[in-house]
Amino acid sequence: MTQLHDLTALEQGELIATGKLSPVELTEHYLERIDRLNETVGAYVTVTADIAREQARQAETDAAEARREERPLSPLFGVPVPVKDLNFVAGVRATLGSVAYAENVPAVDDHVVTRLRSAGTVLLGKTQTPEFGLPCYSENLVAPPARTPWDLERSAGGSSGGAGTAVASGLAPLAHGSDGGGSIRIPASVCGLFGIKPSRGRVASGPTFYDISGLSTSGPLARTVRDAAALLDVLAGSMPGEPYAAPSLGAGETFRGFADREPGALRVAVLTQAPVPGVEVHADCLAATESAAELMASLGHSVETLDLPADDTLRNVFGQVWAVMATQTPVAEEDESKLMPLTRHLRALGREVPGPDFAMALYAFRAVGLLVAQLMEAYDVILSPTLAQPPAPVGGLRNDADPAAEFDAIASFTPFTPLYNATGQPSVSLPLHWTADGLPIGVMLGARYGEESTLISLSAQLESARPWATRKPSLW
Repeated sequence: MTQLHDLTALEQGELIATGKLSPVELTEHYLERIDRLNETVGAYVTVTADIAREQARQAETDAAEARREERPLSPLFGVPVPVKDLNFVAGVRATLGSVAYAENVPAVDDHVVTRLRSAGTVLLGKTQTPEFGLPCYSENLVAPPARTPWDLERSAGGSSGGAGTAVASGLAPLAHGSDGGGSIRIPASVCGLFGIKPSRGRVASGPTFYDISGLSTSGPLARTVRDAAALLDVLAGSMPGEPYAAPSLGAGETFRGFADREPGALRVAVLTQAPVPGVEVHADCLAATESAAELMASLGHSVETLDLPADDTLRNVFGQVWAVMATQTPVAEEDESKLMPLTRHLRALGREVPGPDFAMALYAFRAVGLLVAQLMEAYDVILSPTLAQPPAPVGGLRNDADPAAEFDAIASFTPFTPLYNATGQPSVSLPLHWTADGLPIGVMLGARYGEESTLISLSAQLESARPWATRKPSLW
């Protein structure tokens, strides 16, 4: 029997718009599942049941009025969308994954939250994230770790791991995430979801915290390409004072619309070797990429192997910038001891990076961006593994006794994803492959700056050829 959480987010929105589904009923359905399953999967740090019910009641009233007046509604009107706990919602606790911020209640909304409110979405709560979003798992001292529902002994990834398991476990139809080094695409890969890291400047940051490096951006996690594209339509848009602005879509166009368009015959470069030295890519991740390449070729795309020389430059400069960015979250001196070992380690390193070295690291990002842009003159997209390994065990990447070794292990687990954060290009992870043990393995696509539309059209074509949303974990 079909349940409400079996429906896609767009199906839910359509039923709400036509009066066939109550936003209150939908919200209560998800709140019941959260109450029953959240402790098991670790999706939410804070559940905002009262806010959700109030917003759902208002959405029901507004939807009825819109029907009487024959006014269109946002495609996601009345649909629940949780927010990652690195972002601020006025009046709701924002822990940033840290005990040092356990009682932090901001007075303002981040711009992405303002856009979610304007679209009429319903806030179920704040999703789990590691401390300050620094590692690629979602474990902290504030709430239980985020686990992939495909194997509860394994991590849901990070830093948007709570968002990933919320969607994969049926505790939200889709979710807001953010990505500074792979933090949307990693959970998408290990949770069997589709995730989009938009182009730099596509989604406005602030108004409180700004990533001056340009690495991080908000984006969607969803079960289907169309749902993710619809949420990107909600999140996308610049704000006054933004340092970057991605090219706008044509008049009347939407990202959701591109999910219904054929991509045409594309030139696809396939990268299977990790772009950093000493990293061995697991056989399952290689098999996923090779299978995706064969699928693309069968759909009429031109596919050829791309060999890039392994080079430590990007990993080294990324580490410097990441360490400096770790210092940007204010922490009172007396609270520094409350931080996790990796956070303290990175903040200590960041304080030692000289200004000229930081500037040269950012310069290196721009140089890499130029090189990749030149490479993309010959290709439309680059296909690679999302990760170098299958989903990691909970605690498997943490090393509190040796945080320097932990950071090296994280870099080896995620050698592919940071490239597109450095260049600012859009990138997606697709769940096209599953291991013999039933674990999802994502593959990643990257496109030219500003061309999310290409990735969405191609991803929708691949989804149609090899559907994944029919796969559901046992707790579904």
